Amino acid sequence: MEKLNLTEIANALGTKSPIEAEITEICTDTRNLPEGCLFLALKGTHFDGHAFAKRAVESGAAAVVTEYEIEGCPCLVVPDTRCALLQIAAYYRSKFSPILVGVTGSVGKTTSKEMIALVLSSVYDTLKTQGNLNNEIGLPKTLLELGSHHEAAVIEMGMSNFGEIHRLSSTTQPTIGVITNIGFSHIENLKSQEGILQAKLEILDGMAEDAPLVVSGDDPFLEPLKNKLSRPVYTYGIENENADVRAVDISVEDSSTSFTVVDKGEKTCNVTLPCVGLHNVLDALGAYCAGRLANIDPEKIAQALGNYKTVGFRQNIEQHGTYTLIVDCYNASPDSMKAALHVLKEMKSSGRKAAVLGDMLELGDLSRKLHEIVGNMTLTSGADQIFCYGEQAKYIAEKAAECGASVFHTEDKTELCSAIRAYLRPGDLILFKASRGMHLEDCIKEIFRQEDEQNAVLD
Repeated sequence: MEKLNLTEIANALGTKSPIEAEITEICTDTRNLPEGCLFLALKGTHFDGHAFAKRAVESGAAAVVTEYEIEGCPCLVVPDTRCALLQIAAYYRSKFSPILVGVTGSVGKTTSKEMIALVLSSVYDTLKTQGNLNNEIGLPKTLLELGSHHEAAVIEMGMSNFGEIHRLSSTTQPTIGVITNIGFSHIENLKSQEGILQAKLEILDGMAEDAPLVVSGDDPFLEPLKNKLSRPVYTYGIENENADVRAVDISVEDSSTSFTVVDKGEKTCNVTLPCVGLHNVLDALGAYCAGRLANIDPEKIAQALGNYKTVGFRQNIEQHGTYTLIVDCYNASPDSMKAALHVLKEMKSSGRKAAVLGDMLELGDLSRKLHEIVGNMTLTSGADQIFCYGEQAKYIAEKAAECGASVFHTEDKTELCSAIRAYLRPGDLILFKASRGMHLEDCIKEIFRQEDEQNAVLD
């Protein structure tokens, strides 16, 4: 963060500054406070930063942002400190003029963000959202890392209810917007896919009227936007022959995917992604569109996409002895389940293939129906065995069994681990896929710990 005068911060918040000071950083944690920072007292379910305001000043904070006066502390008093963090970030962001890509969508946000950042970084000094800091706390902290040297930024925006993307986009002020898809994530709050579309379109609230929007032309909720919105809308896809940008001649080889990009009817470049899955191809096409809008040459875009690496628990390919694992335990929805099962089908294996599928959370009244849909998907996955874990996953198991699959279901993680361990043979390929809250990675550690320890000894 570049230095700000405390008075200008106070003006941005609509309050008064108790002192004159230069602020070097905005902090919300007293455990590591740099001298001259501004401490912002956030309130959460299990904590209240106001209780640490005095400690913050004693530790070097120049002042604190609070919701009431605290004796002995120079306070900038505001109605809501969470809103204040967004206000400060919005003011700070307005001091810079980077190419700024805002990314949202039901699934694929983080992959798209990473790919777009790779593309932009091939030409521009680029800031990007780290990890999954895409909410009303993480996003403003990312924006506060902007500097005069940054020529571009890629900011991920997540949400679970109406109004959240509005606040994030209004703070971020994207110059390019990207919506990856409209799925079922958070449908418990948003009630329908139409509601999810409405919430995702809040990204437009922070964009100029002529700022372009990039969307998947294969998504039935997003494709019509090209003729409905007055702003420029660019579509990408695999199935939609009318999309502005398409992938053709898609070829899967071991753990990579190659395809040719067709841009408005012309073949512009060949891309090889070091990963498998049509969903990754779609995300790469979205990154291509963002890159072209940023005036980056197609060949340079293709070269950048070739350096993509998966992050976190998102579809990592891991080797544990003779076993190959597809670890995709970050989130789960019918769309991401379909994508993961497609990867399982496409990957080659010297042994059998198995899918370990856990509950998809936060699906509300549609949960049973959507889990049954996933059960039907297993028919074309190429899996020799389906393991289902969780209360809702029983509906996956029931439908998979109806389709003729060999199925095991349990709500006990220890029992799940034992069943998988008893099934495995050398050379097998296993997919692990569930919502983050199911913690399927615990099973991976338990099942393959002995194998990994033996390999470590041999090494």
